[in-house]
Amino acid sequence: MSAATIKKIIHCKKKQIIDMVLDIEKYPEFVPWCIEGKIYDKEENEDLIVFKGDLKVGKYFLSETFSSHVTYYKEKNKIIVTNLDGPLKFLKNEWLFKDVNNSTQLNFLIDFELKNPILNAIMKKSFQLGLKKITQSFEERALKLYK
Repeated sequence: MSAATIKKIIHCKKKQIIDMVLDIEKYPEFVPWCIEGKIYDKEENEDLIVFKGDLKVGKYFLSETFSSHVTYYKEKNKIIVTNLDGPLKFLKNEWLFKDVNNSTQLNFLIDFELKNPILNAIMKKSFQLGLKKITQSFEERALKLYK
């Protein structure tokens, strides 16, 4: 499995960052290798936002669609993403948001494994670089939209 945790301060309001993370249909505009994002079966109540989401990722003629279950716990300021279908054997992804001096502290955890052992081995080698690029894309998007 490939796993990492990132802790970062982003100089934007918590609600803005949460809304940006939940809007996966906009990911192709700023997330590297993301081709398409779709949201299905979205339900919202006082405590939760829950939906199924598809992200199509790839480059050139290679692409895969990841289907996930996304739950946003409003009181806990936490988003949990789990795998439903696609090339992943396992996925655990958590986003935790905390107000810090008119900014947002973002704690991000990802742990996953691909079904294909060859692709999984390749992914492990480039995982840190890819994660750094993706993290940077979220921060840059937040500052562009909300600063």
